[in-house]
Amino acid sequence: MSAITPTETITGQVAGVSPGLRRRRAQSPRVAKHLRSNRTAYLMIAPMVILLSIFVIWPLIYAVYLSFFKISFYKGSEFVGLQYYMFVLQDPKFWNSLVVGIEFAAMVVPAGMVISLLLASFIKVLSKRMASFMKVTVYVPAVISTVVASVLFLFMYQDQGVINWFLSLLNAGPVAWLNNPGTALPAIAVPAIWLGLGITTLIMLAGLLDIPDSYYESAELDGAGFFKRTFYITIPLLKNILLYLFVTGFTAAIQMLDLPLVMTNGGPVNATTTPNLFIFNNFRGATPYATSFSLTTALLLFVVLGLISVLVFRLINSDKAVDG
Repeated sequence: MSAITPTETITGQVAGVSPGLRRRRAQSPRVAKHLRSNRTAYLMIAPMVILLSIFVIWPLIYAVYLSFFKISFYKGSEFVGLQYYMFVLQDPKFWNSLVVGIEFAAMVVPAGMVISLLLASFIKVLSKRMASFMKVTVYVPAVISTVVASVLFLFMYQDQGVINWFLSLLNAGPVAWLNNPGTALPAIAVPAIWLGLGITTLIMLAGLLDIPDSYYESAELDGAGFFKRTFYITIPLLKNILLYLFVTGFTAAIQMLDLPLVMTNGGPVNATTTPNLFIFNNFRGATPYATSFSLTTALLLFVVLGLISVLVFRLINSDKAVDG
């Protein structure tokens, strides 16, 4: 009987053990690559989801729950069902505030987007130093408080203000800008447009700089002027940016509170009472159940804004971004 060498022993052990190890490794669960990537993504968005749940989703659910109760600081809560929803929907001042808010947004958003696009197009063709100066100048209104801007334009609209002084040079005026129901809302729309120019212009400029210059050069060779290049190249390629600015701008404009509160307090004859100002005025009202009424109005405004956003996205289909 021949002796077994150490080399043969080690080889036999490896030969005997390796298949078992391979079977156990084959049977052990393996996480797919895309699942590992998804797990990383979930971990990264988890903090934001938690914060949204705590500060947005849960307060919204609790607000809907409270809207079914008659809330008073002096008595216990009483379940009333949809009673306050009926009160709000039957209040003509609520519908008037929605109309005012939509009219205000219709004045502010399109005008602001057009002016911002023209400014961004102008800044794009400037030299690097001049473009930097213009970007800082355009962004200045964005850092000014809405209350400060309200007071500034309030003085400008006075009978002896700079606007009526300019009209006097043309043998016109003075105009009671904030005391006339026909001019009060447009007068408030002007500072709103001015305050939003900074951010809107810079976003537009970023989108313009992302468009290849070769597109414009080819259009110029074909004899296309500024307006043709704008309508056939710039606007189609800025579709997603324009849609984003329109939806966010419309939502912010219809919820404007500071400008009408400081400049007119909703007057004259509720001509500048926006939905948020309507909610604010009812909340500070003398009725003991003002909290329930204001809360229900805010929820209905939330629904209206959601429906408007859905309608806009339905009418204007955004293009998906494709890398490469």
